[in-house]
Amino acid sequence: MKKRVVVTGMGAITPIGNSVEAFWEGVCQEKIGFDRITYFDTADYKCKLAAEVKDFNAADYMDKKAARRMEAFCQFAVAAAKEAIEDAKLDMEKEDPFRAGCAIGSGIGSLQAMEREHTRLEQKGPGKVGPLLVPLMISNMATGNVSIAFNLKGKSINVVTACATGTNSIGEAFRTIQYGDADIMVAGGTESSITPIGIAGFSALTALSASEDPTRCSIPFDKDRSGFVMGEGAAVVVLEELEHAKARGARIYAEVVGYGCSSDAFHITSPAEDGSGAAAAMTNAVKDAGAALTDITYINAHGTATHHNDLFETRAIKLAFGSHAKDIKINSTKSMVGHLLGAAGAIEFITCVKELECGFIHKTIGLMESEEELDLNYCKESYQEDITYALSNSLGFGGHNASILLKKFA
Repeated sequence: MKKRVVVTGMGAITPIGNSVEAFWEGVCQEKIGFDRITYFDTADYKCKLAAEVKDFNAADYMDKKAARRMEAFCQFAVAAAKEAIEDAKLDMEKEDPFRAGCAIGSGIGSLQAMEREHTRLEQKGPGKVGPLLVPLMISNMATGNVSIAFNLKGKSINVVTACATGTNSIGEAFRTIQYGDADIMVAGGTESSITPIGIAGFSALTALSASEDPTRCSIPFDKDRSGFVMGEGAAVVVLEELEHAKARGARIYAEVVGYGCSSDAFHITSPAEDGSGAAAAMTNAVKDAGAALTDITYINAHGTATHHNDLFETRAIKLAFGSHAKDIKINSTKSMVGHLLGAAGAIEFITCVKELECGFIHKTIGLMESEEELDLNYCKESYQEDITYALSNSLGFGGHNASILLKKFA
């Protein structure tokens, strides 16, 4: 018999706040995290804006020596994990460390380390490349560093499915507990790719918005949308087997009840045009939960603000839910924090937990008018409304589709 899995802790480093409380306050206040890129000179770049993390000091979360051996994506992950574990009031000295695992994914790892050491290679030769380049750069080091920091000796994995990474990481952690392989999983996503090669690469794909107006640069489902805005940060949750959580008197935020995946098997960057892949992920998640499609009244969409994604995701929702799609409220958190790539699904998962907890569905910021085929309710306004289920979608380059379903705990 599958075990029940609940959320008992949350942590976040985001462009609109460096804690879950600050992030959620920003969401409720309709705050946007977009501004001019400060990490490098964008004079020769089409893209000028990003959603950078502000006022982050790694030494506030870990000792300086440890921080020096981590790139930003790992620092963000450790910081978010620290908040999540403290929020869950987990005392690892009282837990079996081999029953506590970690699944924190990063879609890219450290472009900063690669850029820095490539410059050194070109200028000074191969003998001068830093000995820590590889362990600083590779994407599994977020999970590795968090496991080391918090003595998590159970299942330790790094999922890399591009923009679906965060959702897949939490989903695989959910499955791990469901099938009895762990009692606790620290799970989520992290990313820090606002770098010269990162921005240049996504710009060359024509995926990034070239807008210089922070209020109109990331406008999912709007007819004037022109691409996504890159964000950065990390979001981490503590998932726990229900009876284990009850036994230690843990506060339970929500229950994870369904997880569905699929592949478009279509194109390396474009979603399937008919939405069939994303539709399968959504219906798989709902079926996994034993829920009815009509039980779903809210979806946190992938909603990147690229022309293709928002159109094809709309088609997917219609394909999955049929006429009921018109009754579903759909929003995009990326309208505030941009696209956190491998961390996107994780911060949107936390958004869903907070929306269930507070009975509040945030508006899609910047959305003014959609084109004819985009005729669903994309939340031009926020709603004060109790919801039972929250479905979160993530769709990644390569055709990776992942949906995860949360339910208000009762």
